Amino acid sequence: MPVPTLSRDTFTAEETRTLQPYFTNTDRPVFALVNLPETVKGALFARYSRSAKSLRRLFLDEFLGQVTSPSTDAGGEQQTTAGVGTERADRLYARVLSEYGDDSVAQLGGAHLACEGASNVLTKVLEWGRLMAYLEQSTRYVPYTDRPNGRWKYHLPAEVARTSLAGQFSQTLDAAFETYARWIPAMEAHFRAKYPKSPDDSDAVYRSVIRAKALDTLRGLLPAATTSNVGLFGSGQAFEALLLRTFAHPLDEVQTCGRAMLAELRQVIPAFLARVDQPDRGGRWIDYLTRTRKGFESAAATIIERERPQPRDEVTLTEFDPDGEIKVVASALYAVSDLPDDQLLDIARRLSAEERAAILRAYVGDRTNRRHKPGRAFERTRYRFDVLADYGAFRDLQRHRLLTLEWQPLSPDHGFTEPAAIEEAGALADWREIMDRSAELHAALVARGLGDAAPYAVVMAYRVRFYMDMNAREAMHVIELRTAPQGHPSYRRVCQLMHTAIAEVAGHRAIADAMRFADHSEVELERLQSERALERKRHQS
Repeated sequence: MPVPTLSRDTFTAEETRTLQPYFTNTDRPVFALVNLPETVKGALFARYSRSAKSLRRLFLDEFLGQVTSPSTDAGGEQQTTAGVGTERADRLYARVLSEYGDDSVAQLGGAHLACEGASNVLTKVLEWGRLMAYLEQSTRYVPYTDRPNGRWKYHLPAEVARTSLAGQFSQTLDAAFETYARWIPAMEAHFRAKYPKSPDDSDAVYRSVIRAKALDTLRGLLPAATTSNVGLFGSGQAFEALLLRTFAHPLDEVQTCGRAMLAELRQVIPAFLARVDQPDRGGRWIDYLTRTRKGFESAAATIIERERPQPRDEVTLTEFDPDGEIKVVASALYAVSDLPDDQLLDIARRLSAEERAAILRAYVGDRTNRRHKPGRAFERTRYRFDVLADYGAFRDLQRHRLLTLEWQPLSPDHGFTEPAAIEEAGALADWREIMDRSAELHAALVARGLGDAAPYAVVMAYRVRFYMDMNAREAMHVIELRTAPQGHPSYRRVCQLMHTAIAEVAGHRAIADAMRFADHSEVELERLQSERALERKRHQS
């Protein structure tokens, strides 16, 4: 069975023996975590997102001393609690799932899985499902300057490797990484000159903030083929849905990763995945997904192929309910009354705007931080935003799960963003050269009939169109989180525009006012306050 062309760790014989009780394998890029406390698994994944190290290397370097080794029996065999009762449980799950079709049973067991060396094209597929948790390696904290085995960290798609365009692909992406790596020291110098260190800040805080600012500015040079490490946690049902989706996907990398995930998950939650590759169960589902995708693409092409996109702003509120605020007030009153829903709606409609605003203020209460959320009444109205933002910002916003989100294929068609610091630091010519070469490679791949693989070639500064459809409660979460001062300027701006549109376009000013932690301030060193706070916490602990 082929495996993804991903970077591999190498471990000594002693390290391998140490790792074996805790990971389903020690030599492949996809693996599950076993025999570890849930808190250790969660902490490992949290650390994972801000480290250039692989998960197993992190475990050896930083976590090994915090776990108790599995015991051994008289014959020297390792004994763990993981297998206690599993045979009976497997039979029970198999019977319930296969005979009774009670899918809810598959929500009651789960697994932690790591996928290393996955392209950013693949990570978007992995992170599609709502009912899973994800942590992905950050381009803000991890510079992509390492060259394991002499290669930059990007995936060469099998679809491209089989053609004469493989050389152009590698040359173009090598140039993008070389330009990115070359400009990091110069960009850091530029920001140090622009933002001198405050006497109140430690060298560590200042160094971290300047590095993050430089990496934020330059990440647009990284292509979508850039590889990342992803930690996933999900139920058996969620993993089943993910695997079916990967097997129906047109890209080789996605299908290969799906096969590797199935092999590892069958070592930890086999009963939950029994249906995936059964011809009359998962096989039919995969065939349905594949045929539907191809059939719809063909049907849609006859309608849209002659159309050209009209110009649009970065964020457009395309759909909302003019009576949304009235309905939220009615829903807020529902749980504290004995009146029917339609009567409460009539009452809310008769209230003045000031009275409705007062009701919502009381319903929301005195929120002292953004984690204090209002009740479900805010789920009564929704907003649909059409967004045209750089791929880097999309990567961050795409991971929000309690909403409906869909995106269009990544291409150079919508142009690219260009941070002001690129010109200020003297990097403009190099930046635009990479943009041009990325667009040329994309065009060459499309012309060769490799449209599915063409997005790998597109660098993250190029814009992608996507929509986010969410109720007001989720909008509060997204907007307040993503406008925080430490956020990336690209997605901060997107969510600031969303907040403004709720107030001014939809006219839902009371709902917008409830989002009191939406931050519209201009921030120059985004990570400064956050790094200062982290240092204070470290000193206090």
